[in-house]
Amino acid sequence: MDLHEQLKDIKTQFRLAMNGAVSQSMREKGLVYKLNFGVELPRIKQIAARYEKNHELAQALWKEDIRECKILAALLQPVETFLPEIADIWVESIRNIEIAELTSMNLFCHLPYAPAKSLQWIAGEREYFQVCGFLTIARLLMQKGDMDDRAENELLDQAVTAFLSGPYHVRNAAGAAIRRFMQFSEANAFRMCRRVETMKDSALPDEQLLYELVKAEVE
Repeated sequence: MDLHEQLKDIKTQFRLAMNGAVSQSMREKGLVYKLNFGVELPRIKQIAARYEKNHELAQALWKEDIRECKILAALLQPVETFLPEIADIWVESIRNIEIAELTSMNLFCHLPYAPAKSLQWIAGEREYFQVCGFLTIARLLMQKGDMDDRAENELLDQAVTAFLSGPYHVRNAAGAAIRRFMQFSEANAFRMCRRVETMKDSALPDEQLLYELVKAEVE
């Protein structure tokens, strides 16, 4: 099949697997798409398994303003041809947390340049660049764990700042990165505890929340 036929075939499979109740539930939770078939993630992965990874197909799927197409794009995109500038373009078009989470998990964390790119993203000011950066770092910490001292310092500085002052989804993603950092070693956990020890009796609610997050992770 050529590219056009593949896209047509994929959309047909999505329509056959559509779930209106799931789609409606997502809308009620604020996950808004131009088109959402409500196909469950295991089913999308089954559809992905029928195709080989293909750069042109993945790029075409990502350009579709359809939930399932974007999820499938991340599953079918080869890392070898996914250049850093393309990664920036993809993140720039992300509009909700579901796509940020799934793309970070299925693609971004597997990129050879993911450590440097994710640190670049969290240092910016755009919401979903920061979200994808922290989510990718959290995944990298699960896979590899260790970071050099400079990267660790940058991560902790940005994560603490984001947790204390960032938008809702940025704060949650920063919190996930902090937890994964602490889980890697007792030394990391101790280091994070030292960062927040002065926040124990803070009058600022956000500092209290961060202190409680770190305390809960240690316990």
